Amino acid sequence: MKVQIDSNLCQGHGRCYDLAPDLFGEDEEGYATLTELTAGGNVPPGREDDVRLAAANCPESAVLVTEES
Repeated sequence: MKVQIDSNLCQGHGRCYDLAPDLFGEDEEGYATLTELTAGGNVPPGREDDVRLAAANCPESAVLVTEES
């Protein structure tokens, strides 16, 4: 599974980093970023549900999840 943040959509509500602070962070202006655990967009094994939850709770749909086959 891959994850990314669409910086054009993110408005800095922070739901992603409130729900999974080890997977998502914030920059100096409060917009979402990926952390070291999700560097390169790779979701750590066993954390798929946390990423899906963050994506589902983003009001702007700025957390983009790609399921790998």
